[in-house]
Amino acid sequence: MKKIIQITILTLMLGAWGCKKDSEFLDVKPISILDNEQAFSDPAQVLSILANLYNRQIDFSTVKDWASMADFSESFPSENGRAYIVQRNSWGFGEWGINWFDSYAYIRELNLFLIRAEAAKTLSASDKARFLAEARFLRANFYFEVVKRMGGVPLILEPMLYDFKGDPTYLQKARSKESEIYDFVISEAEAIKGFLPSDANTKSRASKGAALAMEVRAALYAGSIAKYGVNSAQVSLPGGEVGIPASMSNAYYTIALKAAKEIISGSAGTYALYNSKPNLSENFASIFLDKNNNPESIFIEDFKLKSGKVHGFTVVNQPRYGAEEEEGGRLNPSLNLVQAFEKLDNTYAAIPANDILGNPIYYTDQTDIFAGRDARLAGTVILPGTEFKGRKVDIWAGYQLADGSIITGDDRGAQKTLPGTSTPVQVVGFDGPVSGKEFTAQSGFYIRKYLDPSPGAGSRGTNSEVPFIRYRYAEVLLNAAEAAFELGDKGAAALYMNQVRARAGLIIPLTAGEITFDRIVHERRVELSFEGHILFDMKRWRIAQQVWDGNAMSVSNLVSNIGQATKRNTQPYGLWSYKIHNPGNLNNGKWVYKIVLPALVTGTNRFQLGNYYSTIDDNVRTNNPKIVRQPNQ
Repeated sequence: MKKIIQITILTLMLGAWGCKKDSEFLDVKPISILDNEQAFSDPAQVLSILANLYNRQIDFSTVKDWASMADFSESFPSENGRAYIVQRNSWGFGEWGINWFDSYAYIRELNLFLIRAEAAKTLSASDKARFLAEARFLRANFYFEVVKRMGGVPLILEPMLYDFKGDPTYLQKARSKESEIYDFVISEAEAIKGFLPSDANTKSRASKGAALAMEVRAALYAGSIAKYGVNSAQVSLPGGEVGIPASMSNAYYTIALKAAKEIISGSAGTYALYNSKPNLSENFASIFLDKNNNPESIFIEDFKLKSGKVHGFTVVNQPRYGAEEEEGGRLNPSLNLVQAFEKLDNTYAAIPANDILGNPIYYTDQTDIFAGRDARLAGTVILPGTEFKGRKVDIWAGYQLADGSIITGDDRGAQKTLPGTSTPVQVVGFDGPVSGKEFTAQSGFYIRKYLDPSPGAGSRGTNSEVPFIRYRYAEVLLNAAEAAFELGDKGAAALYMNQVRARAGLIIPLTAGEITFDRIVHERRVELSFEGHILFDMKRWRIAQQVWDGNAMSVSNLVSNIGQATKRNTQPYGLWSYKIHNPGNLNNGKWVYKIVLPALVTGTNRFQLGNYYSTIDDNVRTNNPKIVRQPNQ
């Protein structure tokens, strides 16, 4: 009987279809696909479309891409497949660029979203206004990411359609001026901020705070390119596609400061510096872990366990010893960066491995050498002798004997017999450093920022849901400080900067007279390390070719001129600790440190003038002859 019913139903269906004309049959709408009117009739459905667009924003040096953090001599890549980072002698002109066709496909989808959302008939006015503002934010933020890399590009604000008549030239658009792209980003932020929620708890969607933070950063970038572009006048194009006139700098700095003040005043929501833990280093590390009670984060890329969107930053970078699945150890911050964290008396100083006569300093505890430093150091870097997840990291390079010779091993936790003893003992840390041994702390340090201590976060089967913070309040304060400094108000600059520094235990306020360009550069480097800023900061200030000048570094270069904005930084150095074995001597069992250049570091970072703006592929320019070539390439 069941079979008969099935056949009858099928017969009726075939008959019904057979009665339709061919044209009518082709017009039957598939039930699994929504047309534009249906898709934009339900706020939940619109939000799901928008979520896909959020997920396709581009960033640089994020928790999804640890290897880009291992560059610029700020760290060492302890993975053999990434050793090329410290063995090359220059960057290619295509580094840090965009996929042109994918980028404009994304822009087209944003433009289509705006048209379809505007045409939606059943959305409430408030829903429609917010959705439109969010899409415009995503489009503006994307153009900002593009202009940082490429300079001026065609500014396409509506979908472009080919008419299939054989002549595509009407679709070919020239590059806009670099200033015009920045102006677009700024004007969009102003236009949409009133339609976005003034809510500091809105983190993963656009808010008024996010729009203003984007405006602040974009205006600051434009202002500095205008001001400092004169230092590299050849990094420009006659049509303005690259380079911004110096006369425009103050206007941009003024815009940046005004937008920053709007955030600081609270009109976009109640943002504040994160201050939830008494231990200042732990407090700083927690900024990047706490997404439920964090007044500092403004706009984030969020992740969620068991949602299909997680990341493995902790898996590949956690201290390897005792880690889940014995995995990790890849990102090793350099001594170059570690020594940049100043002393609590506001002075710069090298990490003191030796006294002024060159004699080794003996330390009772491994951590003593780092005492009295900016608390952000231990919140950014896992130092020898400190803990992660309640376990002390085992970072030490070997034993030093009375005659200065070294006993060490070629594998993690290797054992050997020391002179005067008969039983083998461990002679190198389970976290290394072991020269050339991947996944050990070859610089003597591990990364701390972004590492998730939650159970399972270090396992490939679970991963982490720690967010990546795209905009945060501390950066807004530093942006305000820089803009005020450039406008001649050093007092205001000191006020903004001192708030950030006090949180790190630097409680002696800087005076207006102490605010210099060097201070601005230094403060951003230590506060914002591994957050994707250093490359674009060096580029916008036009000092990249000085910092990464292609010359090898000596130890003297390394430890001198700390705090100078243009200090050479071409090779990542390390600092290795050794335990003294000298029975009967007062220093037996104490620690000494040695500055080392990791053996795999054979290259030097050289930034060429052609690196300021990434290459536009030949196939792009062939398809559109109006796209002019980048300078110095």
